[in-house]
Formats: sequence, structure tokens, C-alpha cells
Amino acid sequence: MTTAKRDTYTPETLLSVAVGVFNERGYDGTSMEHLSKAAGISKSSIYHHVSGKEELLRRAVSRALDGLFGILEEPGATRGRALERVEYVTRRTVEVLMAELPYVTLLLRVRGNTRTERWAMERRREFDHRVAHLLKAAAADGDLRADLDTRLATRLLFGMVNSLVEWYRPQAGSGYDRQQVADAVVRLAFDGLRTAS
Repeated sequence: MTTAKRDTYTPETLLSVAVGVFNERGYDGTSMEHLSKAAGISKSSIYHHVSGKEELLRRAVSRALDGLFGILEEPGATRGRALERVEYVTRRTVEVLMAELPYVTLLLRVRGNTRTERWAMERRREFDHRVAHLLKAAAADGDLRADLDTRLATRLLFGMVNSLVEWYRPQAGSGYDRQQVADAVVRLAFDGLRTAS
């Protein structure tokens, strides 16, 4: 049985197993032995695919970050009024988080204890700064309230979005699809941020 797994194991399936273990035990609390047992393959088989657990962490958080930064390059994030763009980015962030839930969950849990974690945290800050810039532009256009600090608004907005990792479970049948959740986040956030008509 182990031989069959070893023959069919790929870097992608190993990454999926590792992300699950990291999310369950914490990155610092996970050993190569834990990963080996969860994958059902030997440690040497893991080393055949990666240099160690930090490489797995980097691949995992890169997947989440690539999804988030990819949003910023989409036409909906680069064209139109700043308000439309920030609403689009918010909606797509919810969708990416829900599509890549284990990977984004891991990204949100890194604490800066390793070089990879510090790199991931810096990239997250860069993403937040770019969204804050959009919020600031929307306020300058007169579409969002100018009495709110944009950095604080960005943190609160993404605090709401990021809280999805704590309760959204697609396999448990939460009763909400991606569209419903994205619509609700955008309505809750931006109806409170808009200037009065």
C-alpha cells in the first residue's frame, strides 16, 4: 500500500497534505515525522520532492499570495472608478479565500518565526497597502467617507474577510456559496463606507 502511494505521490498532493498538517498542528509544531505519517510515505520520499518543511511552507503561502496578487492585475481591479475597483478587489479576495481556503488559512497564521514567514507577512502588508491606496483614492473621489482613516478601514475590511477562515467550511455544507458570501461582505463593508447620497 505504501509503495502504491509512493509511486503516485506528486509535489501537489504532498503540498496539500502538508498544508492540512500545518493548519492542524501549527507550522512550528509540525515535524517531518508528522508530515511523513500524514502522507503515508517515508521522510526520504518527501525529501525527493522538497528540501524540507520550509519549502513546503513557501510553496503553500506562495499559492495563496499569488491568488491574492493576481486579483490586483485583473481588469476589474485596474479599470474604472476607485470605488468600483476596491469593491471588485474585496469581492475577488473573498472568492480566492474560499477557493484556496487551506492555503489562505495557513498564510493568515504565519507569525514571522522563519525567513519564509517574514517574507509572507511582508507580502501580505504590501497587498494591504495596495488596497488602502484604492480606498484612499475612492475617498478622494468623494465616493467613500473621508472621516475614516484608510489604513484602519483596510484592516477592519480585511479583518472581516479573513474571519472566513474561522467559520467557512465548504465540505460541512455551511449553506452559503461563494457568491452569497462575497455579496454580503461587499454590502456590509461598503454601505457603511459610502458617503450619504
